[in-house]
Amino acid sequence: MPGHDMIVVGASAGGVETLSNLVRGLPEELPAAVFVVLHVSPHGASALPQILSRAGALPAAHAMDGEEIEYGRIYIAPPDQHLLVKPGRVRVVRGPRENGSRPAVDPLFRTAARAYGGRVIGVVLSGALDDGTAGLQAIKRRGGIAVVQDPADALYPGMPRSALDQVAVDHVLPIAEIPALLARLAHEAAADRKAAVSGEMEMETDMAELEMDAMQQHQRPGNPAGFGCPECGGALWELTEDELMRFRCRVGHAWSAGTLLAAQSDALEVALWTALRALEESAALSDRLVTRLRERGRNGAAERFEAQAREASQRAALIRTVLLQGEPGDRTEVVEMEEERELTAKAKGMMPVDST
Repeated sequence: MPGHDMIVVGASAGGVETLSNLVRGLPEELPAAVFVVLHVSPHGASALPQILSRAGALPAAHAMDGEEIEYGRIYIAPPDQHLLVKPGRVRVVRGPRENGSRPAVDPLFRTAARAYGGRVIGVVLSGALDDGTAGLQAIKRRGGIAVVQDPADALYPGMPRSALDQVAVDHVLPIAEIPALLARLAHEAAADRKAAVSGEMEMETDMAELEMDAMQQHQRPGNPAGFGCPECGGALWELTEDELMRFRCRVGHAWSAGTLLAAQSDALEVALWTALRALEESAALSDRLVTRLRERGRNGAAERFEAQAREASQRAALIRTVLLQGEPGDRTEVVEMEEERELTAKAKGMMPVDST
């Protein structure tokens, strides 16, 4: 009986350091393949394969669409592409974003669970928000093993904490102890206790690959949510499998509840800045009209525009106060920029791989 030979790993903010520490402890003769998704900027090249190859004994490279799965290798999702696992091979596709990210952790975890069931180990590491929670739940539902970095040990505890809150996790460990656990589990026979693949999992997995049969179905899993998709503006359907609330739109963009809230917060801030700009422009134009009208002796009309300018300025001041007093959130863009900075710095030799 095969061991737990499919190890899927997800990370976001703080993930470069954490992944380096993870692969440093993995043995060269690991009887398993390792698949990694790290949230990075979609623009530009990623140095993560070089960093991880330098950090440990296993060779790491960006996955290539259709290549065969081999033990003792690390397959990394390329920037702006999802990494998916199929029986015996990998897929690399530009499917719809999930949780505002591409690559995203959930598609990797979900496809691995569908293809390999109880042979899969899902690992959630440092990161903000909650990508990976739904995918880890799918792994557990199919009989796999869930491993989560101890939030107290993570540079960014959001993703580990979300997984612990929503999933019956098997192991919670600091990053220093996870490699030994994975090596031991890889040698242990996987229990044949996988549950059947649900229709919702089948459809969601196919949508990640833009399978035409799934995309052209009029019915979508779940119930109409009454919310719009932050990515495309389309209607969202709510999925509550195993009490974990998620959302997906017609074209396949997927959102957890936490990430959807963050995206709505970002949209609200954009709307407030737009309103601030419009009000300040209105006040400036009214002031300009006041000056011209007074030069022509039309004081009555000037006073009306002067009142409009004051009202616009007062409203703009109120919105400016709201913007300045707003609390900074866990925004994906900030996370991606920080990860890209970290990758670039290490690639140039500015930061050692084992720095903490």
